[in-house]
Amino acid sequence: MNRGVSAQPAVRAAAPTRTIHSRSPEQTSRIGEQIGQGLRAGDVLLLRGDLGAGKTQFARGVAAGLMIPGPIPSPTFTLVNEYDGRDRSGARVPLAHIDLYRLGDGGDLDSLGLDDYLGGAWAVVIEWPERAADDGFVPPTYLDVALVDTGASSRTLVFTVHGDAVRLLDLLGTDAP
Repeated sequence: MNRGVSAQPAVRAAAPTRTIHSRSPEQTSRIGEQIGQGLRAGDVLLLRGDLGAGKTQFARGVAAGLMIPGPIPSPTFTLVNEYDGRDRSGARVPLAHIDLYRLGDGGDLDSLGLDDYLGGAWAVVIEWPERAADDGFVPPTYLDVALVDTGASSRTLVFTVHGDAVRLLDLLGTDAP
């Protein structure tokens, strides 16, 4: 008999999640803004969803939460847009908005400098992160935001915590816009 060793497999706790339904692009932006208001250097948001799901709209809200004046264009062709954001206290929070959509299979993430952005000095928002996941560029701690088109202007946003990113989920409060 093997004492102290359970015959049952270890049960992993489910990752904390939160689902919010948005009825408009403006509401999607406001939800992003709530997250942005508490974003710090080193925080990473991975935005997933089909074309037109609202990823860039959400990212614009994050930028607004960091007091970054618009316009906030999609970095689809530039791959990375850098911004000088500020938190509520006025402290600098640099934001890297990264869009990996145009990065084809085997895209050179090293030349993009993704490691530098994920090194902790930047708050990072990545659209189409699945293009980086296979190459090991996803950090252990991040907030995954899945956006699903549920109608004309409505979206369902599913937030899933990975690693120690539960603080980011808490930024949504109990009365999300």
